[in-house]
Amino acid sequence: MLKRTEVPEETMQRMLSYLRELDCMLQNGKETFSSQELAESLHVNPAQVRKDFSYFGEFGTRGVGYDTARLVRELRAILNLDRTWRLALIGVGNIGAALLNNPELQRQGFEIVLAFDNSSRIIGKRFGSVTVEDVSYLVTRIQEERVELAIIATPVSCAQAVADTLIRAGIKGILCFAPCHLQVPKGVRVVPIDIPMALGRLVYRL
Repeated sequence: MLKRTEVPEETMQRMLSYLRELDCMLQNGKETFSSQELAESLHVNPAQVRKDFSYFGEFGTRGVGYDTARLVRELRAILNLDRTWRLALIGVGNIGAALLNNPELQRQGFEIVLAFDNSSRIIGKRFGSVTVEDVSYLVTRIQEERVELAIIATPVSCAQAVADTLIRAGIKGILCFAPCHLQVPKGVRVVPIDIPMALGRLVYRL
């Protein structure tokens, strides 16, 4: 069995793209597909698709192609998405509220079980089964609920302080919507979601 560290980061990124596309195929009733079809959908080379899959074993049948449902299950296991990940959300403004109201997160294996804010207008507000709590209880509640991942959807001015508190609580993975670079210790993974920067790349390409 290959260790994930032995697989190129670019391959792992493409595997996520493959999974997203296959999930769409499955929802549209497509039971089998070829590497050519998948490659054309994502604008990559079919040989690249086959090479990426080869890191993890043989999934297809020559002359038949790939079983969509089976490969979705295989990819989810490879990507650690074959279980439910419990998340804490810090910051329940527009972005935070949208995330709490997004059913796709749970369908993909991510469940927001805790939400925090520092505004008295928002604390106590309920989103489905989640009630927004005072951020001052963040460390205690994360440890009580054994949450593993967190989403920061706060202003830039407090994002680093929130990250520091999350790390103190034991969080090892952070998705950050605040457009700033977070200083974190080795062993803590941060994935930034910078919408203005992404739009900037889009505009540049136009």
